[in-house]
Amino acid sequence: MENPPVSRREFIKSASVLTAATLAFPYVMRAQQGRSPNDKLNIACVGVGGRGANAVSGLMGENLVAFCDVDDAKAADTFKAHPEIGPDRRFKDYRRLLDKLGSQIDAVTVSTPDHMHFPIAMAALSLGKHVFVEKPLTHTISEARQLARAAREKGVATQMGNQGHAGDGCRTLKEWVDAGVLGDVTEVHSWTDRPIWPQGVSLPDHSKMMPVVPPTLDWDLWLGVAAPREYDPAYLPFTWRGYWDFGTGALGDMGCHILDGAYYALQLGSPTHVEAVSARQTEISPPKASMVTYRFPARGPMPPVKLTWYDGGLQPRLPDDLDAGRLLDSNGTLIVGSKATVLADTYYDKVRIIPDAKMLALTPSLPPKTIPRVEGGHFLEWVRACKGGVPAGSNFDYSSGLTEVALLSNLAIRARRPIDWDGAAMRVTNYADANRFVTTPYRAGFGV
Repeated sequence: MENPPVSRREFIKSASVLTAATLAFPYVMRAQQGRSPNDKLNIACVGVGGRGANAVSGLMGENLVAFCDVDDAKAADTFKAHPEIGPDRRFKDYRRLLDKLGSQIDAVTVSTPDHMHFPIAMAALSLGKHVFVEKPLTHTISEARQLARAAREKGVATQMGNQGHAGDGCRTLKEWVDAGVLGDVTEVHSWTDRPIWPQGVSLPDHSKMMPVVPPTLDWDLWLGVAAPREYDPAYLPFTWRGYWDFGTGALGDMGCHILDGAYYALQLGSPTHVEAVSARQTEISPPKASMVTYRFPARGPMPPVKLTWYDGGLQPRLPDDLDAGRLLDSNGTLIVGSKATVLADTYYDKVRIIPDAKMLALTPSLPPKTIPRVEGGHFLEWVRACKGGVPAGSNFDYSSGLTEVALLSNLAIRARRPIDWDGAAMRVTNYADANRFVTTPYRAGFGV
């Protein structure tokens, strides 16, 4: 396992040399645009346990050249399934991977806890690499904007891992909205059964026992840019989502899926007002449940929209159009228009007008498919973009805005009061103290 420490100065120096010497922007873009779709990408995967294993399996048609994971135990199944990635190409420190193999890779996937998405993705972008990042794109609003800007400047192909955006449902919904099937949409409701991990928690108590760091885990690298603290199993492998320092709570986890179709079809952009109520949140942890109301202004001929989010098991009241005897699923979205109401599931795999009789009656007059469909899912969509094809649908220009909407809920929750949001200036205008949640302090040594 390649795992000696790397200094911030050493990493930045190496990145600068690689960028200047081998990644002159115009030349690189001409080469990428001219490459054959049959050429295989050389891809490094950062985070290969948990969600990261999905990236590995989804990209098996390309050349997987390096793996990086801070925990050998979590990565063990992936390592075993890919003996061709030998110990010299397995890393714990992403900086060491990029320092050693940066000139040999075309693209990087990032499947880590939320707080490390930005530093890893930005490091890869600084080297001109194509980047795939799991949802949510970033830990903070400021990071989302910075990644989108860096990707545009480098001219690389990017994608966030909200896989439903590559499906038919989002496109079907937009075709219906564009054709006026729903009429004027002024109301959206989205909900989830998350969190399914502890939230509203306090700091772990080490007064009676100090947990021992597992020998397979590099705790300092797992912390990354977060402030130092003693290891505790309460933080990982999955429960980090319930701590503000590492995760983004229920809405950060599921919002980039569940809000996606409505955000895309209605071209919602940035809200101007966000208001939240929550149950049992702490200074370090998101709430056990919340209800968040967004106000989006008119967009051209489209009227203003009130979007309400529910989590922790909360749900909207049953719509009048829902067939008698039916209940809402544990995750979903209602898009309420003046002519029709649409019910969608988590990933917009199922998008239907309610009630069923109305769907049946409208089916002959529904518009044809006008938006190109994606073949093979969101990983292959990104791969084709890396090889010079059309940009992936959830590229960072798009997904940064969607992520920002999700993270604004957390800003309002933490501010504990309604906020007025100036999207152009990226700031809260009615409560200055809330702006401290737009970004986050970083521990030194990670290039941010």
